[in-house]
Amino acid sequence: MPDQPADPAALVARFAEDYRRVKEEIAKAVVGHEEIVDGVLTCLFAGGHALLEGVPGLGKTLLIRSLSEALHLHFSRIQFTPDLMPADVTGTTIVVEGEGGRDFAFRKGPIFSQIVLADEINRATPKTQSALLEAMQEKSVTVGGETHILDKPFFVMATQNPVEQEGTYPLPEAQLDRFFFKLVVGYSSREELSEILDRTTTGHAPQITRVLDAPAIIAHQKLVRRVGVTASVQDYAVRMVLATHPEGKYATPQVNRYFRFGASPRAAQTIMLAAKVKALLAGRTSVAIEDIRLVALPALRHRCLLNFEAEAEGITTDEIVTGVIDTLPTEVPIEATA
Repeated sequence: MPDQPADPAALVARFAEDYRRVKEEIAKAVVGHEEIVDGVLTCLFAGGHALLEGVPGLGKTLLIRSLSEALHLHFSRIQFTPDLMPADVTGTTIVVEGEGGRDFAFRKGPIFSQIVLADEINRATPKTQSALLEAMQEKSVTVGGETHILDKPFFVMATQNPVEQEGTYPLPEAQLDRFFFKLVVGYSSREELSEILDRTTTGHAPQITRVLDAPAIIAHQKLVRRVGVTASVQDYAVRMVLATHPEGKYATPQVNRYFRFGASPRAAQTIMLAAKVKALLAGRTSVAIEDIRLVALPALRHRCLLNFEAEAEGITTDEIVTGVIDTLPTEVPIEATA
């Protein structure tokens, strides 16, 4: 990648252009799902991980594979199954024969990659799911008391089937919290389904071009963190997270009635970084309130736990979080937040 220009406006323009180029390459293979593609790319440029949920056959794996083909990054896929063991993910220590006799050597698992597709992650047992925790948070893997640092950028994209389906295990809350966004993949429209048939039943083979490499992605991730935030906008993001806490000062009646736990501090970090990506795409170097509102739902929906009453009444997390987003005041006097 050429040296980054020093002019802030040029940096913003290059970010938007590279984002657009990657999105166009994905669109060669993936029909529709524009909001989902935007969510995945936001995770990539913000340095987070993405969780895609939907019934089988909606194109989740295709989207992730298409992204990997558009980037000059090492890609690996892990197919999660009930008999998958943690060592199958992280790697294991083996005995090797050498000139000096036998010795131990670490054989890396598929987690040692830059883009990792964790396919149907909730079909594996919680023990195996937890093998991803250190890698997703610390960007490292510890096996046999030795810590191995993962290459950067490191990006986990996981797919999961709805938990109501047979043979699925709910993801632990600690692991859900490590996903930057949870994106819900829906069904294609009439026009999109027709386009899918045109592409897949007529011998069409999309050729995706690699348009972005690791140094460029890392540079863009650093740029995202340099986007400015005013005190009032940051306070809005903070109050957005606090409004999901039952019996909290900013909680809505629905939150108090239906939430067991609210979002963690990671949710505030996620909202702020994702909002900075949206600001750059809009050509701005400062976050606006609208940027916060655009990213709040995918950042919060998997970090808030429903209580028994909500589950019994069929209330969804999305309904309650959307209510928070729609009703949260844009400004609250500083005296009222003390």
